[in-house]
Amino acid sequence: MKSSVGRIEEIIAILSEVYPSSRTALKHENPLQILVATILSAQCTDEKVNQITPSLFQKYPTPSDFAFADKQELEEEIKPTGFFRNKAKSIINASKKIVEDFEGVVPDNMEDLITLPGVARKTANIVLSSAFKKAEGIAVDTHVRRLSQRLGLSKEKDPDKIERDLMKIVPKERWLDFNYMLVNHGRKICPARKPLCLQCGLKHICPSAKDFYSEADLNR
Repeated sequence: MKSSVGRIEEIIAILSEVYPSSRTALKHENPLQILVATILSAQCTDEKVNQITPSLFQKYPTPSDFAFADKQELEEEIKPTGFFRNKAKSIINASKKIVEDFEGVVPDNMEDLITLPGVARKTANIVLSSAFKKAEGIAVDTHVRRLSQRLGLSKEKDPDKIERDLMKIVPKERWLDFNYMLVNHGRKICPARKPLCLQCGLKHICPSAKDFYSEADLNR
C-alpha cells in the first residue's frame, strides 16, 4: 500500500473524474447566506436546510436583520433543522458581531471569521471556499472525518488535527474542492454503516475496504 502522500494524487484524480463539479449543496447567493446555512447544517441534512432558507433569507436579508431578530421567532423558523435554540443564538450573536465589529460585512479571512460566535474552522472554511474562493484550510465535517480515517489519510479523531494532516498532503490548489469531493463520495458510496466498496473507484487503494468485503469480492 502506498503512503498517504503517494496515494493522495491518485485519490484526487479519481474523485475529480467522478465528481467534476464538486461544491457545497447548500443554496446561497452571498457570504451571509452561506454562513447562516452552514450553521444550520450542523447535524442536519443540506436538503432540509435548503427547504427553509429561501423564506428565511427573504425575511432576514442583512446581518442587521438577523442581529435584531426576535430569538423565539427565529427559533420557530429554523426548528426543523434541530438544535434550533443554540443555532438561533449563534446566528444572532454572529450577526451582531458582524454589524458591530465588521461594519456589517461578513469577514473574508479565517482569523476574523473564527471570532464570530458559533463559527469554528469547519464553518469558516466553507464560507471562505464557497463565498470567497479562498483556501485557508480544509473543512472537516463528519464525511471528511470518516473518509480521511478509512482512506488512511489521518489517524486523528479531532477535526482540527485531521485538517492539519490533510493540509500536509493535499496540494493547496485542491483545498477548495477536496472537502466537497469527500462529502459527495461519503454520501453516495461511503456512508458510515455500510460502505459500497464494490462500487468504489478507490477500493484498490483504500486500506479499509477489506474490513467490509472479502478480497475475492474486491478483486472481481
